Amino acid sequence: MLIAIWAQAEDGLIGQAGHLPWHLPADLQYFKEQTLGKTIVMGRKSFEGMGSRALPKRKTLLLTSDHSYQVTDANVQVMHQISEVLDYAKAAETPVYIAGGAQVYKAFEPYYDVLLRTVIEGEFQGDTYFPDFDFSGYRLVETRPGAVDEKNHYPHHFEMWQKR
Repeated sequence: MLIAIWAQAEDGLIGQAGHLPWHLPADLQYFKEQTLGKTIVMGRKSFEGMGSRALPKRKTLLLTSDHSYQVTDANVQVMHQISEVLDYAKAAETPVYIAGGAQVYKAFEPYYDVLLRTVIEGEFQGDTYFPDFDFSGYRLVETRPGAVDEKNHYPHHFEMWQKR
């Protein structure tokens, strides 16, 4: 099973200079709950934006076209083709999560089974947007509001979409 997971502003913004344009601990916790013990897939730029470190208790598949790119962390496996990730996902016993960036989300668009999207209200500055996506092949099965509090300043909600 292949799942896309991302947070975006209402206008589709997802990044600023390789980082998130907002600080929203509730969304980080949601990401952790969904992916802990699972495999996540990300591109080189997203990986480097996180300090070139694997997230704890998750396996990372790092997708890059740079065949000389190497990572010494045993929890990171470098792959160069979408087909390698798809083969891995078919054989995996647990879902595989596509976690960015924009080019990687777009590359896997035809293959998603589930979409997990956090929508954050507000205006933010950034340089990277979620790619144009056709949601017509999916149905919204859950929308859950996120709490706004002293740590989570922005109204937000969590959505789950399933392939029709």
